[in-house]
Parts: sequence; C-alpha cells; structure tokens
Amino acid sequence: MIRRHTPLGKLIRNPWGVVSLAVVALYLLVAVGIEIYSVSCQSREERPFYDQATAKPFMEPCAQHLFGTDYLGRDVFSRAVAGTSTAMKVGLISGAIAAILGVFFGTIAGYFGKFWDDLVVWLYSVFASMPSLLFILGFALLISRGFLPPPMMKIVQNISTFLHVDPGMLAVYVAIGLTGWVTLSRVVRAECMKLKKMPYVEAAKIAGVGNFTIIWRHILPNLRHLVIIFFTLTFAGAVMLEVIVSYLGLGVQSAPSWGVMIADGQEKLWRGVYWEIGGATLFMFILVLALNLLGDALRDAFDPRKN
Repeated sequence: MIRRHTPLGKLIRNPWGVVSLAVVALYLLVAVGIEIYSVSCQSREERPFYDQATAKPFMEPCAQHLFGTDYLGRDVFSRAVAGTSTAMKVGLISGAIAAILGVFFGTIAGYFGKFWDDLVVWLYSVFASMPSLLFILGFALLISRGFLPPPMMKIVQNISTFLHVDPGMLAVYVAIGLTGWVTLSRVVRAECMKLKKMPYVEAAKIAGVGNFTIIWRHILPNLRHLVIIFFTLTFAGAVMLEVIVSYLGLGVQSAPSWGVMIADGQEKLWRGVYWEIGGATLFMFILVLALNLLGDALRDAFDPRKN
C-alpha cells in the first residue's frame, strides 16, 4: 500500500500529476510501437504507412484524414503520430546525457572541492556562456555534413545504426545533452557541499570508508529527486530544441519529425493550408505541457518543505 506522505503518494493525490504522467506514458508507448514498426519495415524494405501517399495533396481534414494530407498526399495525422518516436528519443537520450554529466561534474566539484571545484566551475561557466542553439546547429552541421575525420565518422555511423537515427539527429542528441547539464551541475554542487558536512558522512569518513563509496551510498541517493525533476524538465526542452533544429533542416532527414512537418507546411500556410503545421504543433504542445505539469507535480512531491 502506498503511503500518503511518500513522494509517490503525493504524486498520486495530485490530479494534474496523474493526468500528465498518463499522457507522457501514452506518448512513450506510441513511440515504442512506431520505432518497432519502422525497424520492421526497414528490414523488409517496405515503406511505412506514414510515408505512403494515400490521397490527393492538400486535402482538408475529413473523416478519412483527421488532419488532412500534406503536399505529397500523405496523412498528416499518421505523420504526427510517427513524429512521436523522434521526439521521445531525443528527449530520453539528451536528457540522460545531460543528467549523467550534471551529476558527475556537480558531485566531483561539491564533494572534493579545491582544484576540482575550480575546474568544474570554469567548465560549466564556459558552457553556460555559449549560445546553446548555435552550438547545437554547428555540432549537427559538423556531423551531418561529414566534416569529421573518417575514423570518427565511422563511429558515428555505427552508433547511428544502433540507435536507428540519422547522423545529424545523433549530433542533436549529443549537442543538447552537452548544453543542458549546466543547471543540474550547479544544483548538485551546492547540495553536495551541504551533504558532505552531514554527521553520517563525517562518521563514514572517520570509519575509513572511501570517498567513492561515500558518494555512491550516501551522496547520490540524496540527489535522486533533483535528477528526476531535472530530467523531466530537460526532456521538454530537448523536444522543443529538436523541433527548431529539424525546422532549420539540420536535424532529422529520413524519419518523421514535427519540425520537418512545420517547415513543410509553412510554404502553403498563406494559402490557408494550416493542418500540417497545426497537427505537428498540437502533438508537440500536448507533450511539452504534460512534461511541464509532471515536472511541477514531481517538484511538489519530492519537496521536503511541503506536506
């Protein structure tokens, strides 16, 4: 039985938290299904249903095509659903990269201090001063256009094949992760400075427990709630950044993407063809809203100052 005052109990008692969690879970299930289906189609050398022209171009929304069709006659609703896979992958992978880097550097700086603290502060100050979007665009251009040395490009190609993504999209994953860890690192650093002075940590040091054992057993478990909240909010930011990068033509090339749909639909928007942009924007809006509401609910659930 879940207790009312546990973080999970608080989350369940928050109706918006439950709804947002259900929406995010639904998006994740759809993304997994689309990913399995696309890999299966690729192995059979078949075109996925969302890439097939099933009607006339620019058909208005109707019973057969809820969001109409695009300039090639493809169903917009199907492509918007398929774009969920790209959004969830970029959110999960970029968020994981940012969380790992943020926890690692923040813990090293906050626990060991001195030289390591100065080094990490200098490092995240450098990353914080860089324009994130320009860094992501430059990194994506570097990889997608094959400007890396051949051995490195081969590694990128192998990883891209394993993750079933374009090299340009892999660059977006890494670039968003590299620019997104700074905030978590600062928070973790400050929290570690407080935790390492706690009596149970001092007692472990006196007992001869090694530093890395203390970090693993006593420091990291107390940072878990910060990582969960940060990951949720970074997820939403990564989704929006991917849409921007794909809209500019430096992200997804072969897979459906909400950014690509918006870029394709803008050319005919002046003629009243609004449904392609509308469909992609609606799917993105629902996911980002659910992630932000879930982040707020998790913050309330894990905040020890709230009942």
